[in-house]
Amino acid sequence: MAWALKLPLADEVIESGLVQDFDASLSGIGQELGAGAYSMSTFSYVCGPLMFSPKNDVLALPIFKQEESSLPPDNENKILPFQYVLCAATSPAVKLHDETLTYLNQGQSYEIRMLDNRKLGELPEINGKLVKSIFRVVFHDRRLQYTEHQQLEGWRWNRPGDRILDIDIPMSVGIIDPRANPTQLNTVEFLWDPAKRTSVFIQVHCISTEFTMRKHGGEKGVPFRVQIDTFKENENGEYTEHLHSASCQIKVFKPKGADRKQKTDREKMEKRTPHEKEKYQPSYETTILTECSPWPEITYVNNSPSPGFNSSHSSFSLGEGMVRPRLTIYVCQESLQLREQQQQQQQQQQKHEDGDSNGTFFVYHAIYLEELTAVELTEKIAQLFSISPCQISQIYKQGPTGIHVLISDEMIQNFQEEACFILDTMKAETNDSYHIILK
Repeated sequence: MAWALKLPLADEVIESGLVQDFDASLSGIGQELGAGAYSMSTFSYVCGPLMFSPKNDVLALPIFKQEESSLPPDNENKILPFQYVLCAATSPAVKLHDETLTYLNQGQSYEIRMLDNRKLGELPEINGKLVKSIFRVVFHDRRLQYTEHQQLEGWRWNRPGDRILDIDIPMSVGIIDPRANPTQLNTVEFLWDPAKRTSVFIQVHCISTEFTMRKHGGEKGVPFRVQIDTFKENENGEYTEHLHSASCQIKVFKPKGADRKQKTDREKMEKRTPHEKEKYQPSYETTILTECSPWPEITYVNNSPSPGFNSSHSSFSLGEGMVRPRLTIYVCQESLQLREQQQQQQQQQQKHEDGDSNGTFFVYHAIYLEELTAVELTEKIAQLFSISPCQISQIYKQGPTGIHVLISDEMIQNFQEEACFILDTMKAETNDSYHIILK
């Protein structure tokens, strides 16, 4: 649990004895969790009016891709500089010694409140300045953490153009310069002022069962984690100095599935005896993210430009003198003139077509995108073909099973950096226009 209650001095003696007894009762906990269980080295939870903080290293929270926590060992009384509150209820079917679990609906917007929890005089260097927070949805189970890249690439292939994590910008308050890197489907970031009210609404688009080994149906979905890492500026103006990290465990269901699961858990708890209920945590209306180690893969945490969600919400213009594009893709041009000639000569030269195709040497051209819009891509492809943009009717991306998906601004924003495409053309209904297909 993440609720920390400050105890009066008189209760500290009581707590000390209770902690020792409680530690002894926890002996062996975690062995039943299996190899894929989550490790928790510093974890606090509430039992009745007192907070217990076992120091045994059976449950080490949260370690993602490393075995050792970077948190200090004695941080029970540490006041954290920030607090993040997810406005979604915790499950009542979680035992006292386990971490909280929160159910979310796929695609639904959930508020996370960013609270400044600093004491007077703490971290004065960020007074009047912005900090950067990076949100991630990552795997809770270590088994999936080891194959995270392959899992996410598989999801990208099955859900072309979709993201795992998004920010609902119109509903959010106080966030500045939100960004989403097209190569990081599960990551978003933004700047915010700790002195001002800040609430960010997030949407998680993957569901827990998408990463379950399907055998006979009805499998339990895998748990995820929402992690927030916050950084301040260094002397070079880059947000690389770590301030605080926190996370919580979630499961994501299809729309309305989280409400049904919460109701089912509540009904199960109501059927338990009072003695059995004492072994479980109460359900809280909100979820407090608990302190954790910073995410280890932070090589891209910098001030370099990255694609935004929508230019109408925020500006992502490049600084003067900077020529670095936001996105580079490579396309193999199949000349319109060559296609027309082949169609005209198809009957006369059919016996040579196979030989010509086998001897074709494919050359890729770089297209540099800055605005990340379908209009910009149309103009760049038109330049490549030496035709007017008006002659391009639509641009499609070939998806799974050969379907043609209409290119949109959001899809372009989620293109992988240096992705390669073969450009195919198809005559449109009008004589002078074409459909472009990215394969």
